[in-house]
Amino acid sequence: MNLVLLAVRWLCLVWAMAWPVTVVTGIRNNRRRKHKALGENAKDRAKGDVDNKLKKQDSTKSLIVKTEKLLKIKEHDFAIRPGFGGAALPVGIDVQVESIDSISEVNMDFTMTLYLRHYWKDERLMFPSPSNMSRTFDGRLVKKIWVPDVFFVHSKRSFIHDTTMENVMIRVYPDGNILYSVRWGVCERVGVSMSSFYVYLGNASVVVARITVTALCSMDFSSFPLDTQNCSLELESYAYNENDLMLYWKNGNDSLRTDEIVLSQFFIQRFHPSSGLAFYSSTGWYNRLFINFILRRHIFFFMLQAYFPTMLMVLLSWVSFWIDRRAVPARVSLGMTTVLTMSTIITGVSSSMPQVSYVKAVDIYLWTSFLFVFLSVIEYAAVNYCSTLDEMRRMKTGKLPTSYNVNQAMAFDGCFHDNDLELTPYPCLPTAMSSNHYRTPSQNPVDPPTEGTRLRRQRSLRENLDLLLSKSYLIDSYSRIAFPMSYLLFNAIYWSMYSS
Repeated sequence: MNLVLLAVRWLCLVWAMAWPVTVVTGIRNNRRRKHKALGENAKDRAKGDVDNKLKKQDSTKSLIVKTEKLLKIKEHDFAIRPGFGGAALPVGIDVQVESIDSISEVNMDFTMTLYLRHYWKDERLMFPSPSNMSRTFDGRLVKKIWVPDVFFVHSKRSFIHDTTMENVMIRVYPDGNILYSVRWGVCERVGVSMSSFYVYLGNASVVVARITVTALCSMDFSSFPLDTQNCSLELESYAYNENDLMLYWKNGNDSLRTDEIVLSQFFIQRFHPSSGLAFYSSTGWYNRLFINFILRRHIFFFMLQAYFPTMLMVLLSWVSFWIDRRAVPARVSLGMTTVLTMSTIITGVSSSMPQVSYVKAVDIYLWTSFLFVFLSVIEYAAVNYCSTLDEMRRMKTGKLPTSYNVNQAMAFDGCFHDNDLELTPYPCLPTAMSSNHYRTPSQNPVDPPTEGTRLRRQRSLRENLDLLLSKSYLIDSYSRIAFPMSYLLFNAIYWSMYSS
């Protein structure tokens, strides 16, 4: 019993000594927790103050829900145009042409890069702002507002720019002006191909677009390459006819501005805007705007590639007129070379041109030159044929020995010389039979002239033919003058017609 009582007393003594320490430790822990909580609350309040200051400095950091409330998007139906049910909405347009990237004669189209701006009024997007500061948003707001549906008529190709992401930006001003920037394009159909796009909407709404579009140009190649082409880029609303939307040039003729444009094959004579109406049987009349530009082709490239080589081939074909008519290999090879070269030139020029059903100016020149080259070959064929007939006649009449070998004579120097023959006329013989001299049809004896007779008489056609057969070298002599004069006359007429 004594031991139990002693143990109980010791436990009571230990507990009495430890209890004040436990109480003090608990109090200290509670105080630490309170101080920590107070510090965290102070930090949260400080962070909130900083966030509030940042929000006040950058008013563009707002939620889409707040934006919709601010612009009252939920209160309006932006699927319809501004002022629906009233007069047609005026949409002003002005254009600045940056460049003409390419012009294709084969595809009959052109590619142009330009800045396009739209101006119209939409009072539904006005919002109050004491500081008159704008708000900037991303592309999620674009699909919730109305924009004009202007497209390019006869557009062939287009593409969408999406590097590195969809390039869309909207900036809304308190008075309803909106800056809408997007870099985009519409693929296929009669759409637009846009490089970048800036839009203002609202009271004084403006659309600015940097556009690259490939469109059709109906070209007339009847005067190619001395031609002048009139191309146009046409703008029109797709859904709204003239009763709902009225397109017009914002500043009249000053609505179309151009940068300094240099093209490789064309010289731009004029840029000018115009307007008109387009009728569709199912939907009615639509306003259409035209960007017209006149292109005149540079001729120097085609002079080097087609005209100068053609002239040289024609001149080269005339060299055969000065080569001996008995040099068959030389004259035939020269004629065939010029003919084949002309064929190559014509094929090369035609391959770079569209397959049109009418004759072009370059076709007239090339084929006429080809005709001159071909006639030079035919001329030698006529000379050779006449020479052959004359030789056969001379051999029959005995003027040439039967043992004379023309081919053997040509084998030495490649030609047959005229001095091998006696070409001087023979005197008329009193008798019809002679063992040394023979008459030709052109050397018939003529009675001495008597009083009242004419000394000269006009030769008949048969006599002229007989003269050419007997003197075939005259054909070359006449060709040396007739061919150059005819070609010069053709060039004078050709360049006077197409250069004006």
